[in-house]
Amino acid sequence: MKNACCSVRAMLLALCVLMFWNANAQKRPNVVLILADDQGWGDLSINGNTNVRTPNIDRIGKEGAQFSRFYVSPLCAPTRAGLLTGRYHYRTGVWGVSNSREFMNLDEMTLADLLKRAGYATGCFGKWHNGSQYPYHPNGRGFDEFYGMLSGHYANYFSTTVDHNGEPAKSSGYIADDLTTKAIDFIEKSKKANKAFLCYIPYNTPHSPFQVPDENYNRVKARGIRQFSQNRAEEDEETTIAALAMTENIDDNVGRILKKLDDLKLTDNTIVIYLSDNGPNSWRWNGGMKGRKGTPGEGSVRVPFLIRWLGVIPAGKVVNGNAAYIDLLPTLTDLTGIPMKKTGKPLDGISLQPALTGDTELPDRLLFLSINKNNSVRKRHYLYQNNALYDLSKDSTQQYDIASQYPALTDSLRTAFDQWYAEVYKNVDSTRGLPVGYRQFPQTVLPSQDAVLHRSSSGRLSYSASAPNSSWIANWSDTASYVSWNVDVHTAGRYQVNIRYTSADAGDAFKLVLNRSQISGRIPEAFDPPLIPSPDRVKRTAESYEKEFRTLKVGEVRLEKGQGELKLLATELKGGKFADIRAVELVLLK
Repeated sequence: MKNACCSVRAMLLALCVLMFWNANAQKRPNVVLILADDQGWGDLSINGNTNVRTPNIDRIGKEGAQFSRFYVSPLCAPTRAGLLTGRYHYRTGVWGVSNSREFMNLDEMTLADLLKRAGYATGCFGKWHNGSQYPYHPNGRGFDEFYGMLSGHYANYFSTTVDHNGEPAKSSGYIADDLTTKAIDFIEKSKKANKAFLCYIPYNTPHSPFQVPDENYNRVKARGIRQFSQNRAEEDEETTIAALAMTENIDDNVGRILKKLDDLKLTDNTIVIYLSDNGPNSWRWNGGMKGRKGTPGEGSVRVPFLIRWLGVIPAGKVVNGNAAYIDLLPTLTDLTGIPMKKTGKPLDGISLQPALTGDTELPDRLLFLSINKNNSVRKRHYLYQNNALYDLSKDSTQQYDIASQYPALTDSLRTAFDQWYAEVYKNVDSTRGLPVGYRQFPQTVLPSQDAVLHRSSSGRLSYSASAPNSSWIANWSDTASYVSWNVDVHTAGRYQVNIRYTSADAGDAFKLVLNRSQISGRIPEAFDPPLIPSPDRVKRTAESYEKEFRTLKVGEVRLEKGQGELKLLATELKGGKFADIRAVELVLLK
């Protein structure tokens, strides 16, 4: 009897502990993280732009805090890797935006990993751009739910094909509107399940191509442009109108999200963050700052950062000093009360919580930013960039190089950057293979942007556009040229091999070879559809247009575990050129 009573007491105690833990878990704040694509610091009305109206985005900063100097990478995929890991993007293996350079190392722990382990529902709705094939896919990086685009440039923003948890899906209407609808659905489901949530919404706008609904475009067009960039001769007014109209569309959607939080009575316990992944993608008003996306200069990397948590972060607060994308993860783990799991990997970012919720100033530190030839280091108000030195407190537009006046400081910052770069770049692996054959995701798509093009001396093999993302392999005019994918087969077994093609001719023969395995096929019939009409406001210069591709089931082949070069070779041409290729698919069979 005594043992039975003890057992009952133990059960009641355990139940009380469990109830207490659940009650506390439910009190953890939700996180809504909104990331714009190619939106400059100056693209918001809260920062003084009179060409644009962004009341909903501005509301986040007015009801919360904004940062005077918040920095990101000069390009989008590196920023996304850094904000998800709290580590400089080179450390995560990300060193570009296409051709697998955007893939985030699999041993990195993401913000979604951490919050999911703490009981959060996790969803991502938008442009991922940190690896396409599982386990690089968002569903392998801590996100329960994913709906959006896996790569960078996208061909069409109206009713297009997206990825939904590893399967193709058709979007509805304008892409930013559709992503917002899916994010709101996720918020509602999380609320119904009484679960705290991380809702990550990385919009793919106002990135080109410049497509936007008439309602937004006509509104900005009617007002006209009154503020211009410092490079007025290089600014295209129609591009500015389109980009700002896309920004106002984002603002409308941010308004939908904030209203839903209000309606569900989640506002008081939800952290809302708004930022952009790099500077503007065209010359337009940006506070007079030098540079734009991907180029050297403050305008390339300084972006808006607004954060709201009612009752915790004082309304209208302005945080001065240098903060950056790598600070997001440690800040959110602090604000949510979730301890960092030991991974053996040091964070580069710092928690901004003391500056947000108290009177603590941001600490003085060296802040490094780098991609391609855009390399810089910041120390307080000093900016060292490509052997020049600027005092941003007196010269925010970088008009005066003062390196000769401060040679010791210039040399120390140059040395610090060189040492940092040598250290972090060691994590970049340019030879890694694309993962193939995971049971969780049996179908692996090897898209054209991840291929290596091997052009013969007389060949014309190329991508269909200057930006490989979302393009296809085109102009394949000879049998000496070929394409290849570096792959890493995770599971040995039988695989169904497919290719996604269009062709003006039937009968072209081809062969796929991986190590000692190979399979041959032939294009059975011509399929040469026209390009899908694209409602661009401005003629595109980077992205490929969109067209429908047909899937040809080539057959089955056995693949062994391990790395290798998967080659696609054209062995016989019936017409002037081989088929256009969008992707090769390898499906692990049971």
